Amino acid sequence: MRQFWNIALNAFMELIRQPVFLLLTTGSLLFEIFLAVPYYFAFGDEPKLVSNSVLAVMLLSGLFGAVLSASASLAREIRTGTALAVLSKPVGRAQFLLAKFAGLAAALTVLTYVNMIGVLIASRMAFDAYGKTDLPAIGILATGIALAYAVAGFSNFFLRRPFVSNAVLGMMGLTTLAAFVIFQFTTQMESMGTQAHVDWRLVPAGILILFALWIVAALAIACSTRLDTIPTLAICSGVFLLGLMSDYFFGKRAAAGEWWASTLYSIIPNWQLFWLADALDMGKSTFHWGYVAKAFGYTVGYAGAALAIATALFEERELN
Repeated sequence: MRQFWNIALNAFMELIRQPVFLLLTTGSLLFEIFLAVPYYFAFGDEPKLVSNSVLAVMLLSGLFGAVLSASASLAREIRTGTALAVLSKPVGRAQFLLAKFAGLAAALTVLTYVNMIGVLIASRMAFDAYGKTDLPAIGILATGIALAYAVAGFSNFFLRRPFVSNAVLGMMGLTTLAAFVIFQFTTQMESMGTQAHVDWRLVPAGILILFALWIVAALAIACSTRLDTIPTLAICSGVFLLGLMSDYFFGKRAAAGEWWASTLYSIIPNWQLFWLADALDMGKSTFHWGYVAKAFGYTVGYAGAALAIATALFEERELN
């Protein structure tokens, strides 16, 4: 078991040390905040528009992060021979693959957590045509990000510690602190006479997106056992797009009793089940956590099936 955790921890640290991971984390966070800055003139639906947009940014950034991280964690190690060196020790292929997935899932959790901070801050910053941009919140968050980079640079220069991973972990702590300061010590007017508030209903919506990213990560791991980065990205993107239209292509035919549609409807994940924004727009807020628990069971089952296929493919992969 110790070997499993060591491989998982090494995979996690290796992923968050990738410059593209830091770029993706910082870029998605800043873009979420940017979406809450301009005037939209959406006839009172500005908060809903901002919430849907920032959740979409969280999902897309996680999709790219899952595919790129899976390829960096597994496909590159197979190509460079690192995987063969690890497997020459008393480590089974299934244990190695599951540990890599655990490290990848942890890295995606870090990415989603930082994005979730941005989503909550953006929900508090959203305003209609009678409000104004929350400049204090922007300044506090920017200070937190700048401090994370400054601390990482200091530790890299004086202590010889890796810059990228320290910046990522620093952003986790300092953006959390910035969000606490924004929520507790600043105020924002959403409209005339109405004080803005944090939409905490976005938390279960963000957790569902994390579950969807874990499924994408399992699929990407399965593809990475045989394919490189670009083919893996193409396949995962195709599965993602097809899953978005799963109800249209297969749902009605499956309900009509067509076996092929029912099979494909079960195999291809329906990503709409992980998208809670529409339910939030309609004011449904009583079933979220029960639904999240059911979605977690679905995620465990689907990711487990994908990892079982990945293990079968990896067992027959020639690593020489």
